[in-house]
Amino acid sequence: MSYRKLGRTSSQRKALLRDLTTDLIVNGRITTTEARAKEVRKTADKMITLAKHGDLASRRKAAAFVRNVVADVKEDGDDIRVQSALQNLFEEIAPKYADRNGGYTRILKTMPRRGDGAPMVILELVD
Repeated sequence: MSYRKLGRTSSQRKALLRDLTTDLIVNGRITTTEARAKEVRKTADKMITLAKHGDLASRRKAAAFVRNVVADVKEDGDDIRVQSALQNLFEEIAPKYADRNGGYTRILKTMPRRGDGAPMVILELVD
């Protein structure tokens, strides 16, 4: 198979990848194990590519994968604007990578995890 099973059932694996991809979109950087980061990189790049297309079909495909969480709260005087992870993906992240053809994420290796020695990495969006 061309993907890592990560020691989980398919539904657990899909939920894990959805959560980590959403966290990456919201925060721009996550710390996780190397195997998980390599799998999340695939899904995150696909979501950014969908956001670059920007049409309704792409927005619906991304909405089916990305969790509905609050990414940012902005105040403009008396108005309060709550931005979801999907809006953050389409309005802020996709325009940043309009001229880039893939390779939207970077993996930086860090120290092994203290408990079990698993190789830890920082997965971040490229500036």
